Amino acid sequence: MSSTKSPLIANRLLAALPKKDYQALQRHLEEVPLVFEEILYQPNVLISDVYFPNSGIVSLLAAVNGHATLEVGLVGQEGMLGLAVFMGVNSSQNRAVVQGAGSAMRMKATAFRKECNNGGVLPLLLRRYSHSLVTQITQSAVCNQFHSVDARLARWLLMTHDRMGDDEFQITQEFLSNMLGVRREGVSRAAGDLQKRKLIGYSRGRLKVLDRVGLEAVSCGCYEIINDESNSS
Repeated sequence: MSSTKSPLIANRLLAALPKKDYQALQRHLEEVPLVFEEILYQPNVLISDVYFPNSGIVSLLAAVNGHATLEVGLVGQEGMLGLAVFMGVNSSQNRAVVQGAGSAMRMKATAFRKECNNGGVLPLLLRRYSHSLVTQITQSAVCNQFHSVDARLARWLLMTHDRMGDDEFQITQEFLSNMLGVRREGVSRAAGDLQKRKLIGYSRGRLKVLDRVGLEAVSCGCYEIINDESNSS
């Protein structure tokens, strides 16, 4: 059975395609770097390319009151950027910003639409991934409303750790503030609490996971729900 799959493909959606389906996409795919803080999409701007991350993470940010932002989703090698195109929409309401450097396979939106209409396996995988992303977004909304800042930060760090595949990554207090929906003082307090417990190290924009098991203990059950859904997609 493994012989029908394409080997050595980092993105999980692409890796799940049968070999012939992947080969049909391959000629349209171009590997590009994902640069920290690079903006891939802006709200209400035409989506010209879709991205299948090989590594790194991209945050989906929603505007609040026209200027402030709040993270509503996180995409890594389990998914893709530009899902709106698959849904028949030409633009997104969210900003997509690289929060962990890596690389992605880029594909023109026009070619992507054609391949989605060719009757292959790709649309089935994208529908399943769409459900996974909706679960992440809705569960994160519940988490932000009802759980402590420490628990929410631990959940986000675990999700980031899963997708980055590295114990250390670059992160700014401004982004953590956007992600948690709290002021920087709240971010500093929560990160300080985790540092005192020796679960993380944080200095000069670099954060290191020191004790993953300890972070899982601090995190709420939302992480497990999101992680289980992501792994089943």
